[in-house]
Amino acid sequence: MAITNFIPTVWSENLYQELDKKYIGVANCNREFEGEIREKGNTVRICGVGDVLVSEYTKNANMNAPTTLSDNARDLKIDQAKYFNFQIDDIDRAQATPKLMEAAMKNAASALANDADRYIYSMHAQAGSTIKCNDTTVDNIIDTIIDARTKLFANNVAEPEDIVIEVSPEIAGLILKAKVNLATDNTAVMEAGCIGAIGGCKIFVSNNVEKVEGDSGYEHKCFARTKRAIAFAEQLSEIDAYRPELRFADAVKGLHLYGAKVVYPKEFVLLDLNILDA
Repeated sequence: MAITNFIPTVWSENLYQELDKKYIGVANCNREFEGEIREKGNTVRICGVGDVLVSEYTKNANMNAPTTLSDNARDLKIDQAKYFNFQIDDIDRAQATPKLMEAAMKNAASALANDADRYIYSMHAQAGSTIKCNDTTVDNIIDTIIDARTKLFANNVAEPEDIVIEVSPEIAGLILKAKVNLATDNTAVMEAGCIGAIGGCKIFVSNNVEKVEGDSGYEHKCFARTKRAIAFAEQLSEIDAYRPELRFADAVKGLHLYGAKVVYPKEFVLLDLNILDA
């Protein structure tokens, strides 16, 4: 792609599409909000309503006056600003395939997606509750996941399909070694990182799930949550192509703004799973 053929709106849309393909943690967030994101420090309004009261109906009797639903709007702060800036030398571009710039943009999307996913998984301390397992093994990993599912149902999560479990590759290995029947379908297989489902809850694997080194092994900060538990908003506020003054090269730079907020902590369980050193 020559610099003269660069159309920012097209490439921004392409970058968004690549981000969506690579997200795991972000993909399992609520991403529908109001607000214009222009710079770091902006806020996005998260609108919601209170609980709906259900009353007993009596035939031929007047109903109670309608209740006024409370507005529980909250603000999500855009506190992350990350950029990429790369160049492709004219000689390299001439000797490479015409898809070189497209491949570079895909790499940029992968790096941005990993960074945003790490940000989501760093929010483990904000979970509404925690299930701790000091010695996670093949024998107890499924029971631990079912315990998290049970806790979410106790907090009025309606359907198992609303729940996602996000684990590290090491924990995923224990799940697979447990030889359970990971129910799956075409939709689940198509989602990035999904290896199937347990008890109706989809299991996702991400290398960005946080691991903290302890005295006897690593604590894997895995998530069990609904897709509305964490809100996420983003904007590719800038994406520009240019010719560096001191180089014969095409360059592209982009700015990714985003933020996240735990809005339903009761629908967010931290699975604090320790795998002992062998």
